[in-house]
Amino acid sequence: MAQAAVAVKQHSALARFRRYVFERLKLRSYLDAPGDGRMRPQIPARDLLWSLLIGQVLREPSHHAIEALVCSPARRAIGVAQHFGDDALGYFTERLAVGPMRQALAGVVRRAKRNKAFDHTRWIGLAIDGTGAGGSAEPHCPLCHPVTNVAGTVVGQLHHLSLISVVGTGLTLPCDVEPYPPGDSELRASERLFERAIGTLGRCFADYVVVDGAYANAPFLHRIRAHGLHVIARLKDNLPTLLNAARQRFEGTPAHQTFTVGADHVEVWDVDDFDPWGTLNWSTVRVLRYRQRKPDGTVHEAYWLTDWSPAQIGSRALFGVAKSRWEIENQGFNDAKNHHHLEHIYHHHPTSLLIGWLLVMFALTLERLYRLRYLHRGRHRPCPAIDLWRTFRLSLATPTPCNSS
Repeated sequence: MAQAAVAVKQHSALARFRRYVFERLKLRSYLDAPGDGRMRPQIPARDLLWSLLIGQVLREPSHHAIEALVCSPARRAIGVAQHFGDDALGYFTERLAVGPMRQALAGVVRRAKRNKAFDHTRWIGLAIDGTGAGGSAEPHCPLCHPVTNVAGTVVGQLHHLSLISVVGTGLTLPCDVEPYPPGDSELRASERLFERAIGTLGRCFADYVVVDGAYANAPFLHRIRAHGLHVIARLKDNLPTLLNAARQRFEGTPAHQTFTVGADHVEVWDVDDFDPWGTLNWSTVRVLRYRQRKPDGTVHEAYWLTDWSPAQIGSRALFGVAKSRWEIENQGFNDAKNHHHLEHIYHHHPTSLLIGWLLVMFALTLERLYRLRYLHRGRHRPCPAIDLWRTFRLSLATPTPCNSS
């Protein structure tokens, strides 16, 4: 019976996922030497880091929850050699190097491209956006931003970060995050994040960058173009001259093209001869307006600007590129916050916070590659994320020999 129990564990869902991460994605060397800054480590860094990573995959809400797992019979299923407490995880994350983790995450995304994970799509995109994550009543670290009410009274603290993610491929893969302290800004953090991502992923990795209207300023657009990437940005009131010119051109005129996307009816207006504003060094600006009508009658309308010419990408394809902007919201921030506790502070230390955010993105990327590419081979439908999570949770159970007495 004992041998049968061992066989079950060796072939459990979590064991297969572990082999995929260690061997197929070649993360064994990073997990063995992740940049552990502890002076006299008693617990192997691989056990601590793998526990943190698999804890995110299992959607555990705290270090204490991970301690409960590794101190239970489930530790064997997770693949950890010894038990430890939540204080060991806090101490470890304070001293864990951030650079190697960023390099390892980018390496997984690069390997996904080499393994043809994106070959069925024409354009590979990068989306950049910022969000708040992790609040507290009192300031505890240099990343805490004071939150004030209408009277100007400080009522709490919040942390902020920028995220960059692969989009437009049917496989949303978060790549990196960049926090910013008080006095900094989302735009400057995103600039640092973009430059680092291009350095780690490579200049030829993506085809375009899609951003919200807050990023539609000449210096940021020039920065993207300098790396040979196309850009598509939401056109909002922060560029009133261009927006008003587009409204005057499009309002009251028939749509240039209509088509359906699923059950939605879409109308688009597309012109590429708008004048750039004073500081933008483009010769012309292309503006796309779409009106998307849902089956329930609701209508969504938006304007977008881009440097792409109609000869390079048509109106319908450009509409799809613009809509990929929402992947960073829905499959990035929403999944990270609702399922992986991005807003929870595991350990209130600036390095621990950053490590925690990177682990969330690591877990999302690994789970999606495993579920949507490795497991989804053949013609069957892909496994929903919740079903894979349930399978992993069931793998934690300890087989009980049948009592035949």
